[in-house]
Amino acid sequence: MDLDDTAARLGVSVEDVERVHRLAGDLPSAPLPAKDDAPAILDRLAVRSDDAAEIMAGWPDPDSPLWTPELRWLLDRSIALVRADLGGHGWLSPGPELPRGRGPAWRHLYVYAYLALVDVVLAYHRDHGIADAVSWATLADLGRNLAIDRRMDREGWPVMQSWLTLHSRGGLYELGRLQHHRGDTAISLHIPESGPLAPDAITASLDEARAFFPRHFPDEHYTAFSCGSWLLDPQLLEYLPADSNIARFQRRFELEAYEEPEGLDADVEVLRFVFRSLTTPLDQLPRRTVLERAAVDHLKAGRHWRWRRGSFPI
Repeated sequence: MDLDDTAARLGVSVEDVERVHRLAGDLPSAPLPAKDDAPAILDRLAVRSDDAAEIMAGWPDPDSPLWTPELRWLLDRSIALVRADLGGHGWLSPGPELPRGRGPAWRHLYVYAYLALVDVVLAYHRDHGIADAVSWATLADLGRNLAIDRRMDREGWPVMQSWLTLHSRGGLYELGRLQHHRGDTAISLHIPESGPLAPDAITASLDEARAFFPRHFPDEHYTAFSCGSWLLDPQLLEYLPADSNIARFQRRFELEAYEEPEGLDADVEVLRFVFRSLTTPLDQLPRRTVLERAAVDHLKAGRHWRWRRGSFPI
């Protein structure tokens, strides 16, 4: 195949296409579920009806005019790329960011890749004795992220398409209130958008993880929980009550010395997670909660948020 021509037709860089070609090579892909089964699967993955309708409208039928040869190539090789790292837990991009305004096939190409990998990762979970309830709760982060992307006027997906490869490879598990991300010696904690950070719910999730990982991954030995987030920025305590859920969450961690994270802007991440908008002017952002007011007032004062990392022993 001509990689230069494929890149031009996809509207992405040649380097992006060469990366997919290099990592996926001739490795095996995986088929999508039968189209008739897809609505039930999307429902189990907590995909909203409006998103599900778009996904079904763009389905990669063999005779679909929406699916050009280069799109079909990228879908097949993206699936192979992610499948090749089954069991991995590093950050992995499934492919280049596409011009998603071209229609549902372009907008949801990596969703179709995720759907093709559902049976693959479920088999991996079964091999590790993981209950179906945990598997589906984990994989249902797809629906949550699609809904967030819609709220963000499609601004959020470039990060989410890589984030969701963790779920497709068995690298992350949702156990109660928190998502637990396998690592080398630490379990990284992530906080899905699913309600308040109630201390009891956090403790229950940590306790579940303490039992889960030795049982299902006995060859992996973890000594700490870790978290990297703007939620651990001590500057938040200038605005939030000492007994707030965020303040209590912070107190669980011993912070590492601050280092400016490469390629990550904490101000942008605060806007992403607090307001689900990256482009709304500060004066137009809502101020309904203490956290919203803190986020805006801090930035309007010319100050910056910081991404902090902390940990505590298991």
